[in-house]
Amino acid sequence: MYVILEGVIAFFLVAGGVFAFIGSLGMAHLRDFYMRLHGPTKATTLGIGCMLIASMLYFWVTQGKPDIQEMLITLFLFITAPVSAHLLAKTGLHMQLKHIDETGGRPPELRPEEIGERPVPHPDRGHG
Repeated sequence: MYVILEGVIAFFLVAGGVFAFIGSLGMAHLRDFYMRLHGPTKATTLGIGCMLIASMLYFWVTQGKPDIQEMLITLFLFITAPVSAHLLAKTGLHMQLKHIDETGGRPPELRPEEIGERPVPHPDRGHG
């Protein structure tokens, strides 16, 4: 029984290391802000999540009870990473950061005030 659990724990550790490495490599080698945003927010988050799950399983097996700290850290990580990625992407669009042509540039679903062509209107004052 312990051999199977050790294999599962090892799998999560190796998968976490691979995902974290790929995310870090993507952040270092991708060419503009919008492409670099994917490395830490997707692959690295999944990698750290796999490592935390492996840690949670290890301590559950060795101590006989689940450790709530790793579970809370994993939950917090998976909730906050997409939110911060969304905020960073919106800020990049608002600040009109340079992009390469392959990134896409002007998504048609965004309004002009969302990509920085004019100031974002105040909610109380309307669009004027």
